Amino acid sequence: MSKAKLSCRFFKTREISIGTMLEMHELFSQYYHNADLATFIQDMNAKKGVLILKNKTENRIVGFSTYNEIELEHNGRRAIGVFSGDTIVEEAYWGNKKMHTTFAMKMLATKVKNPSAHVFWLLISKGYKTYLLMTNNFQRFYPCHNKHDVELEGLVDQYCNQLYPSYYNQEKRILDFGEGYHSLKDDAANIDITPGMRTSNDNIRFFDNKNPEWRRGTEMPCIGEISFATIWHFFGKMMSGFLPSRKRLKAQKVVA
Repeated sequence: MSKAKLSCRFFKTREISIGTMLEMHELFSQYYHNADLATFIQDMNAKKGVLILKNKTENRIVGFSTYNEIELEHNGRRAIGVFSGDTIVEEAYWGNKKMHTTFAMKMLATKVKNPSAHVFWLLISKGYKTYLLMTNNFQRFYPCHNKHDVELEGLVDQYCNQLYPSYYNQEKRILDFGEGYHSLKDDAANIDITPGMRTSNDNIRFFDNKNPEWRRGTEMPCIGEISFATIWHFFGKMMSGFLPSRKRLKAQKVVA
């Protein structure tokens, strides 16, 4: 993982310049098949904005994630769905948490503005790594390998039928955009699932079974509840990575 100094900011769609749009598309094209510019711009204009990760030293974009919000109905009341769409980060910066933290702050801001409303993270996953972001950071999410949440399942049906009515297979709960849809290039990332990964990780095995054609670009729709407890849990995990552990402190004392 690169140790370059990074920044991550949220930009509204109308704030994105043509040059920035082209730079993001160039990065996207390095990792995805069928990444034509017209479709990329059309998809971007349908979103509220984008989180842009930049290498401050080289002043260039090294990652981004599109962002949108949609209205849902939950138990007869208004709910908010926070939707993260196309996401890509250069391989040299995998493992860096700057974008995760910025996105968490954006989710927190949405929850603070709507304290009485249920807020959910909506995620469609064509790869296991994206799915693990939800399983590793959310206390309540769907789908889950060891729990069937009927309430969240209904919300998945709701947002998929609202956003992707022509592509959603409600029986399988999978989105299939067809052969022309953008899919990850085989040589762009080490994304394959090995037998050892299936054996050792329940979530990876579940993803592979639930979305067996993910290599072709089919997406597994997911949802996670954004509560203050969830956000607190996420930032607690982030801080534990920055604060020295007892073992490290003890080792430092021995060396000293």
